[in-house]
Amino acid sequence: MIRVEGLSKTFADGFQALVDVDLTIQRGEIFALLGPNGAGKTTLISVICGLVNASQGRVLVDGHDNVADYRAARSLIGLVPQELTNEAFTTVWDTVSFSRGLFGKPKDPAHIEKVLRSLTLWEKRHSRLLELSGGMKRRVLIAKALSHAPQVLFLDEPTAGVDVELRREMWEVVRGLRDQGVTIILTTHYIEEAEEMADRIGVIRRGEIVLVENTHALMHKLGSKELTLHLQEPLTAVPESLAGHGLVLGDEGHALVYSYDAARPEDGSTISGLLADLEAVGVRVRDLHTRQSSLEDIFVSLVQERQ
Repeated sequence: MIRVEGLSKTFADGFQALVDVDLTIQRGEIFALLGPNGAGKTTLISVICGLVNASQGRVLVDGHDNVADYRAARSLIGLVPQELTNEAFTTVWDTVSFSRGLFGKPKDPAHIEKVLRSLTLWEKRHSRLLELSGGMKRRVLIAKALSHAPQVLFLDEPTAGVDVELRREMWEVVRGLRDQGVTIILTTHYIEEAEEMADRIGVIRRGEIVLVENTHALMHKLGSKELTLHLQEPLTAVPESLAGHGLVLGDEGHALVYSYDAARPEDGSTISGLLADLEAVGVRVRDLHTRQSSLEDIFVSLVQERQ
């Protein structure tokens, strides 16, 4: 649905925000773009949407060049920006209907009603925007982006400032749009949302795409597990006979932590051997639990590796 080829952006002050970015986003997927502040996420979205001119490279939206054929390309895109940029004194209905008109679309009250109802805004349709909460205002931004029935929806930090309940409802809307065939690209600082929602994840660092991977494959490939063994009696040090297991003493000697790769059978199979060795040296285990590394752990690791 979107193809980015050799994209670079250097601003007038010499700052290079994007460096030779190549990226392909499939039709109907949810793609999460992660990166620290200043990594180039918003600049990349702005270039694809036609709000910022690239220094070099090109962007194709469903085969339409977003510069040479910008009307066709932009008509396929809906954008939910980070900033709340609504007109305070207009009503919800009027601002969403106006956004549809900006794309040259004829009036379609039925479509506007459908969008407002899906975002739980129907009861607020006659309210002025200044009367709405921050979460509701952000929903209005999404409604504006959907007003012309785009095939691609960009969500730039869509749940910033939104409470937990509204956030969950909003993601249900996003899933519904994906089920209807809408391609969704989101940036978020809530990494657990990307882990739960995205089909694929891209990581951008200093203007460069450093990784693009299927979410589950990424967790499988880079994720690790920790086995924490809570001891009946504390230890002052790891016994020398257990040194080969790479155990780390924790919780002031009350726990031993064993890290392993769950994707490698030989790592997992050593757990039984570890327990046998513990018993042999008289270390008794009171309880144990495992922890799978999260996408946040992986993300932090990737960013630190490239510093």
